[in-house]
Amino acid sequence: MIQLITPHAYGQFCNTLVEMYRMRHRVFKLRMAWDVQTSGDMEIDDFDALHPVYLTQVSEIGVVQGSVRLLPSLGPTMIRDTFSVLLGGQPAPSTPLVWESSRFAIDVAADAPRGDHGITRAAYELFAGMVEFGLSRQLTDIVTVTDVRMERILRRAGWPLRRIGNPAATGNTIAVAGYLSISSEVLASLRKSGGLSTPALWSPVFLTEVGNETCRGPD
Repeated sequence: MIQLITPHAYGQFCNTLVEMYRMRHRVFKLRMAWDVQTSGDMEIDDFDALHPVYLTQVSEIGVVQGSVRLLPSLGPTMIRDTFSVLLGGQPAPSTPLVWESSRFAIDVAADAPRGDHGITRAAYELFAGMVEFGLSRQLTDIVTVTDVRMERILRRAGWPLRRIGNPAATGNTIAVAGYLSISSEVLASLRKSGGLSTPALWSPVFLTEVGNETCRGPD
């Protein structure tokens, strides 16, 4: 199941967000050894303070196994403000039709269920959730910065990255920027490859006032 967490719902999903930050710490800081901002055992950076939308992939017993962060390209983005070298001299996207994804992470057991091409079903579900979100916002694309290993996974999954510029060394990895198309055809392909028979996104009726002030996200 993919949970759609908007800023108005941060309080409702306080525990989920904390577990998401911890999962990101395990993936990006401990496993991949990226130079990321941390707070204790959580990975949180300045872009989390911009009130993004999060998609979290949650197991049947409520364990956060994956997540991705989504921000509109009209505001501050990582591709514009952190990784502009990957744009190859082109301007960063800035349109209501394109959002940026970042901090895509999956943390599942080695024997987790898999779809086509050896890719975990959790990853397919998160991919599908991103496309469903894009369709709900009438987006044409999601722009992202990822490493070339993830680019290969996206290609195998049937959601190829359209590169903006050439790959370049970023920290201890080789990164590349590009667009991911949003369409019903892409969604159908991802659902088929991932063995997904129902929509990925699950969203509650959000309250306009959130009672839990302790988990609105970083300030």
